[in-house]
Amino acid sequence: MDLSRPVAPVPYSLLPAVPSFTLTSDDLTEGAPLGAEFSAEGGSTSPHLAWSGFPDTTQSFLVSMFDPDAPVPSGWWHWNVVDVPLEVTELEQGDGSSDLMLPGAAFHVRNDGGEFDYLGAAPPKGDRPHRYVFAVHALDVDSLDLDPEVSPAVVHFTAVFHTVARATLTATFQLG
Repeated sequence: MDLSRPVAPVPYSLLPAVPSFTLTSDDLTEGAPLGAEFSAEGGSTSPHLAWSGFPDTTQSFLVSMFDPDAPVPSGWWHWNVVDVPLEVTELEQGDGSSDLMLPGAAFHVRNDGGEFDYLGAAPPKGDRPHRYVFAVHALDVDSLDLDPEVSPAVVHFTAVFHTVARATLTATFQLG
């Protein structure tokens, strides 16, 4: 099957502009390929993420990973952690394995693979490299007041009205 298609836009460029802050990782480098352990084939281990420099009005965070290059109109949500408390500014490698690993009231919503955890990079074999956009959204509320059963689209629709800043880190992955 030929998967030729236009390159999708950078997803957050389509939303209202907000200030940025710093997102770093011990496991990821901006623009570089993801390690195999962060892919579905390699075990779906969530990478380390740390953030700083967010606005004083921040009350909580939303953490996500999105693949805008998936061969579907809506892209593919691999990870969404909702209601990360203000005092938490880091997720350790592997924290995306279950809600039990998450701090405070933080919880996962179902990824597009149907599970409540981090789903590693999984582009179709032979497709071009996919971009995986890790984002931390600084929110002006301490909770989005959402149920874990809502879709990632509902999470991000709700969050856009409360986002005071956003930090992103984009890595790539391709199967041979």
